[in-house]
Amino acid sequence: MGSEEDSFVQLPPPEDGVPAATPEQVRQEMERCKELCSALEQDNVKLQMAKEAVEQRTRELRKEGELLHKNLGQQMSLSRDEEKSCQVGISLAKEERNRLRQEKQVLEKKLEEVRKRVLWEDPVKVLPALPEKKMVFKGLVANKEDMNKLMLTPLIHYPLLGGSALITFEKAEVAQRIIEVKEHMVELSYGEELEELERCRVRVQAAPVDVLLPSALEIRLTRSSRSILVSDLPSLGIPEESLLDKLELFFSKTKNGGGEVESREFLDSSGQVVLTFVQDGVAEPLIERGRIQVLIGKGKYELKISPCMSGDITNLQLQPSRCPRTVLLSGIPDVLGEEPMRDTLEIHFQKASRGGGEVDALAYVPAGRHGVAVFMEDAG
Repeated sequence: MGSEEDSFVQLPPPEDGVPAATPEQVRQEMERCKELCSALEQDNVKLQMAKEAVEQRTRELRKEGELLHKNLGQQMSLSRDEEKSCQVGISLAKEERNRLRQEKQVLEKKLEEVRKRVLWEDPVKVLPALPEKKMVFKGLVANKEDMNKLMLTPLIHYPLLGGSALITFEKAEVAQRIIEVKEHMVELSYGEELEELERCRVRVQAAPVDVLLPSALEIRLTRSSRSILVSDLPSLGIPEESLLDKLELFFSKTKNGGGEVESREFLDSSGQVVLTFVQDGVAEPLIERGRIQVLIGKGKYELKISPCMSGDITNLQLQPSRCPRTVLLSGIPDVLGEEPMRDTLEIHFQKASRGGGEVDALAYVPAGRHGVAVFMEDAG
């Protein structure tokens, strides 16, 4: 501890001419100093508390700043991620748009191909492009239900062996009587060559004629992608090969819209020409033009260009059918010439006394030869 004197306030000695402080004044000064010291202590306490509060607030602000900095970093990272995501989204959207555009172009191309294929395969839609043919109405009216049906005209090729004949009567009942008899004795005394053999006879057999006729037919029509049908050809009186050469020369030139010709064919039944090109894409523009001026010799002629159609049988059903007016005669020996034997058979089978009747047609094939008879639809 300090000395007792340290517990008292040391007052400076009085200066000369200044009266010394009285005890009361000293006491008052001490009280004032105590109050001042107490105030200072209170201020110190307040300052200490304020300091602690400031330090606490500083720590809180530091934490808040760290949290804000962390949140800001996260937000900036999220913003960068969102920006990247947005850029990726934009890039993906552009790629998707480009993909859809390409897909649209592919679909449009396929649609155009489908349209062309339908045009090429549908015979109804290509009717305006088919070759023109003059038609005359004969007064036959079909039922509406039969308009979409295909009408067939039979043309049957029937093989005839040697030593046989086909005889067609005007009436079916005559043919039926001849068939029922089955075997006939034919007199050969009608020809000039055998006048001395007045009683010579030959034995022949009679049988019905059965042929197979189509009862159902399905045909698939297809249009050639490299061929055209040229019609309305002029009659110039020149050989067919010369006409084909001139057509090939004209249509092989690119300036005429053609191309290299692979083959050419003259259709005798219609007087038209089929030209087939080596490459695809040549025939279609020509067909779309429809008509074209072609230089043949010294003149120009307007020819019609049409699609070349071909048909494939996809389903054919046949059923046997008997020719009601025709009889097959077989076992005919080779004892007369072809013409005398034909006359002999016709004379024999047209006599009513032998069950015959009027003969409409007769075909005879001598032994050792072969023939083919053509049957057409009976209009009678």
